[in-house]
Amino acid sequence: VRPCPFPWPRALGTRRARRSPASPAGRARPSHAEPRARAGRSGEEEQEEEEDGGCYQLYPGHIPTSPLQKALLAAGSACVALYDPYRHDMVAVLGETTGCLALPNLRDKMKHHPEGYRILQERPRIRLSTLDMTRLRGLPDGSLGREYVRFLEDNKVSPDTRMPPKFVDDEELAYVIQRYREVHDLMHTLLGMPTNMLGEVVVKWFEAVQTGLPMCVLGAAFGPVRLSARKLQVLATELIPWAIRSGRNASCILNIYYEQRWEQSVESLREEIGIFPPP
Repeated sequence: VRPCPFPWPRALGTRRARRSPASPAGRARPSHAEPRARAGRSGEEEQEEEEDGGCYQLYPGHIPTSPLQKALLAAGSACVALYDPYRHDMVAVLGETTGCLALPNLRDKMKHHPEGYRILQERPRIRLSTLDMTRLRGLPDGSLGREYVRFLEDNKVSPDTRMPPKFVDDEELAYVIQRYREVHDLMHTLLGMPTNMLGEVVVKWFEAVQTGLPMCVLGAAFGPVRLSARKLQVLATELIPWAIRSGRNASCILNIYYEQRWEQSVESLREEIGIFPPP
């Protein structure tokens, strides 16, 4: 992994999220027991809290940022990601700092769907530590689990490379973007797209229509500039129209409990979600 050239603000590594009133997004409100808890703290702990402005992390790894800091992070990460689309760390930062409108919309779609709501409640993770790779390799060809493992092995990728969220100032929305990242490789599997630039652009067009995340829109719009003329022709005449039609026709991709669908065939799941067969 190459070192990140973007100058992270020093304050981002030391501050923690400010206390704020409860909101529909699920931010924490100080409890009635807080005065009693404060009384039991040591002077050193209270001094540390005062220095931090009465702040705390919303979830492990959370780095609170102001709107100005988010704008600077978004601009810097966008420039780096456009220069090197394989800088997944910068793509992740861009998604978190620009998803303030799209993420609540995705969360609401999940809350109003029985399977999506269960995912929000149970918070499953797709990582090597949660996958039984031996079992998935033993599933029949054409099943979601077998084809997903085949995709990982053929393209030499791992679900553990997905970065945890840092800059989303809501614990539930942080899980939503984490879930989106972890099902990204499953979108490649369902869409039949490899991890080369052409395949990534096609998946980004599908995800842009599905999620509305500005990061996906940016990748879909500017990704093709690196493609050859022949690939651009195929992209414009066949793949983009198919990806857009599939994205509009498909139900929300975050409302599928993929971990409970490993035995289901890819063809059947495509039909259930509403993804048209790849051209």
